[in-house]
Amino acid sequence: MTEGVGDPAVATGGGRVPAQAAADTREQGFRARLTAPLLLGSVLNPLNTTMISTALVAIGHDFGIGAADTAWLISVLYLASAVAQPVLGKLADTLGPRRVFLVGLVVVCASGIVGAVAPAFGWLIVSRLLLGIGTSAAYPAAMAVLRDEGRRVGRRPPRTVMGRLSFAALGSAAVGPTLGGVLVMLVGWRGIFAVNVPVAAIAFALAVLWIPRDPPRVQDGEPAPRAALDPLGIGLFTTALTVLVFFLLDLSDPMWWLLAPFVVLTGALVWWQLRARAPFIDVRMLAGNGPLARTYLRHGLSYLLIYCVMYGFTQWLEEGRGYSSGYTGLLMLPMSLAAMVCSLLGARTKGIRAPLVVAGVLLTSGAGLLAFLDGDTPLVLLLVAGACFGIPQGFVGTCNQAAVQEYAPAAEIGSAAGLQRTAQYIGAITASSLIALAYGQRASDGGLHLMAGVSVVLGVLLVGLTVTDRALRRS
Repeated sequence: MTEGVGDPAVATGGGRVPAQAAADTREQGFRARLTAPLLLGSVLNPLNTTMISTALVAIGHDFGIGAADTAWLISVLYLASAVAQPVLGKLADTLGPRRVFLVGLVVVCASGIVGAVAPAFGWLIVSRLLLGIGTSAAYPAAMAVLRDEGRRVGRRPPRTVMGRLSFAALGSAAVGPTLGGVLVMLVGWRGIFAVNVPVAAIAFALAVLWIPRDPPRVQDGEPAPRAALDPLGIGLFTTALTVLVFFLLDLSDPMWWLLAPFVVLTGALVWWQLRARAPFIDVRMLAGNGPLARTYLRHGLSYLLIYCVMYGFTQWLEEGRGYSSGYTGLLMLPMSLAAMVCSLLGARTKGIRAPLVVAGVLLTSGAGLLAFLDGDTPLVLLLVAGACFGIPQGFVGTCNQAAVQEYAPAAEIGSAAGLQRTAQYIGAITASSLIALAYGQRASDGGLHLMAGVSVVLGVLLVGLTVTDRALRRS
C-alpha cells in the first residue's frame, strides 16, 4: 500500500516517472474538485439513516400505525445498505468507481420521487429500499476513487482527506435529526424524501465534470483481465444476511427457525468463497487479518449503541416527553455539533486506539445516564445525554475508517469499505429491533430504561474489546 513512496522514481500504471514529475503530480492530487462530488454523494446514506428519526411519529400518525411498524422504514434501508455496500464496493473495484458512483445517484433520485408522492405506507418501504441501494454506491466508490488517485500521484490518500470523507458522513448523520425535524415542521415528512432529489442531481453533475474517468486496469504493462463478479457468492451473502435481518427484526417474538437456514447459508457461503477463483468475500484474508476483522466487530457494536440513541432517545423525547419533531431536532443539536467537531479531531490524531477508548467509555456513560431519565428530568440533562453520544460518534467513524485503510489490502479497499458499512448497518438493525422490543407501540420511561441497561452491558464489552486490541497500540 506504500509501494513507491520515497523512491527516486514513482510507479505510475505500468511504468516509472522521474522524481520531479512525481512531486508535481503529488501537488495536483486530491484537489477539492475531486473530493467535492465524493463528499456530497457520501452524505446521502448517513443523512437518510438519521434524518427520518424525527419523522417516524408523524408518518405513523398519518398512516395510522405504531412504532413497531414505522421501524421498518429504518430496517429496510439498513438491510438494503448492508447488502449493497460490499456488492457495490466489489463492482467499484471491478468495473470502475466512477461508473458505480453515477448509477447510484440516479437510483437515489428515483427513490426520492417515489417517497415524496407515496400514497400508502408500502410505497415508503419501496422508496427506502431504493434509497438504501442507491446511496450505498457512494462510500465504497469514493474510497476506490481515492485509491486510484493515490496510485496516480504515487502516495496513499492523506489522513486529512480521509478525514473529510468521514466528516461528511458523520456530520450529515449528526445533523440528520435536526434537519429532519425542521423539514417535518416546515413542509411535512414528505420533504425528508424529496430533499434527496436535488442533492443527488448536483452530486451527479459535479461527478461528471470533476471525477476522472475510471483508469484502465493494468497488469505487467498490459490491460488486466476483468475480474469475475462471483454472482453465486453475492447471492449467498445477500440471502444469508436477509435471513439474519428478518430474525433480528422481531426479537419480541423471535422466529428461531430462521437460524437454521442462516447457518446453512453461511456455511455454503464460506465453502464457496474458499473455492472460488475470485471470491466476493476473501474469507482467507479475513481469517488471517485479525485487526481488520476486529475493526468490523468494533464498528458494528459502536453503532448499535449510537443508533439506540439516534432512534430510541428521539422517539422517547416526542412520545415520552411530548416534544414536537422540530423541538426534538433542536435538542439533538449538541450531539450533532459534538460529532462534527470530534470527527475533525479524530482525523488529526496520530493514533487510533486512544480516541476509540474515549468513545467506548463515553458511550457506556451516556447509556448509564439514559437509565435515570424520566418525564421530570431537567432539560440540561437531556442535552448532556445527547452530547455523550455525539463525541463517540465523531471518533468512532473517523478512527475505524482509518483502521480499514490501514489494514485492508489496497486492491480490495472498495469491498473492504463496503463490509465496514455492513457491520455498521447490522448494528443499526439490531438497535432498531432492540427499540421495538423495549417500546412496543409507544416509547415509555420503562422502555427507555430497558434499552439503556442493555446498552451499558454492550458498552462495557466495547471498551474491553478496544483496550485489549494490540494492533491498535501499534497503529
